[in-house]
Amino acid sequence: MAQTLDPKAMKKQDMNRDWIATARTLSQALPYLQRYEGATVVIKLGGHAMGSDEAMDSFARDVVLMQQVGVKPVIVHGGGPMINKMLSDLNIKSEFVDGKRVTDKATVEVVEMVLSGLVNKRIVQAINNQGGRAVGISGKDANLMVCDQTNADLGYVGTPVEMKPAIIDDLGSKGLIPVIAPLGAGKNGETFNVNGDTAAGAIAGALQADRLLLLTDVSGVKGADGEVLTALDSNMIRSLTTDGVIAGGMIPKTQTALDALADGVRAVVILDGRAPNACLLELFTEHGAGSLIRDNLPDEKRTEQ
Repeated sequence: MAQTLDPKAMKKQDMNRDWIATARTLSQALPYLQRYEGATVVIKLGGHAMGSDEAMDSFARDVVLMQQVGVKPVIVHGGGPMINKMLSDLNIKSEFVDGKRVTDKATVEVVEMVLSGLVNKRIVQAINNQGGRAVGISGKDANLMVCDQTNADLGYVGTPVEMKPAIIDDLGSKGLIPVIAPLGAGKNGETFNVNGDTAAGAIAGALQADRLLLLTDVSGVKGADGEVLTALDSNMIRSLTTDGVIAGGMIPKTQTALDALADGVRAVVILDGRAPNACLLELFTEHGAGSLIRDNLPDEKRTEQ
């Protein structure tokens, strides 16, 4: 006759299995925790990846945990959807040249208000609510990111030409987490709107970061078969772009990766920022998350961090 298990005993067994799995996960993470102790990790948080308040709180917890185990996180954020909404609310119409927004004086004032105010402080508050100590700045502060105008037809859109990351080092030395809005200072006192990925890459290069994590709304760089490529090098990126496999919005992200690598960043990862605990999975697990891009990957496996 089959023995019927008591529901309380079954629940206790399930809890024990969960605890054992959690302990095993922590044990397996130890080499990666040691590997990234003291490492600078720049994280680009895209406007779409911010998602709901719940998603923001989850991201903030991950950032605080990263700092607690010795990582030096630096957050660079976007805010395109929020900018679009504010421009619409203010009845400011946008014009586009080759798919890029023309940023006139009225528009750049709105961009600065949204990025340095609404978006930046939301991220700062989320991190502080999780027990971290975050401080919001922009690329204009202490001339962190000095820019030239990218194209006269685009107005106040800038390209970083000079980086002064001392302010980031100062904040980090005091145990503070920098949260940076992608605005640049012009040489003649202008304010420039900078693409968030471009800003993150330039900041990561200036810091000689160990990792640049580009959080986006896709799972990574996909090959011709539609599957995510978990490990790529610079030559593979160029070849896939030439062949049209890398196309559309993935081109500027992979170009940011190539530029960052050329500036001395050890590796770049393009990953889905909407996935729970995406940053922790990438840094502290064997399989990682998304697409890891290095300058060279000779006979190297994805599991080798």
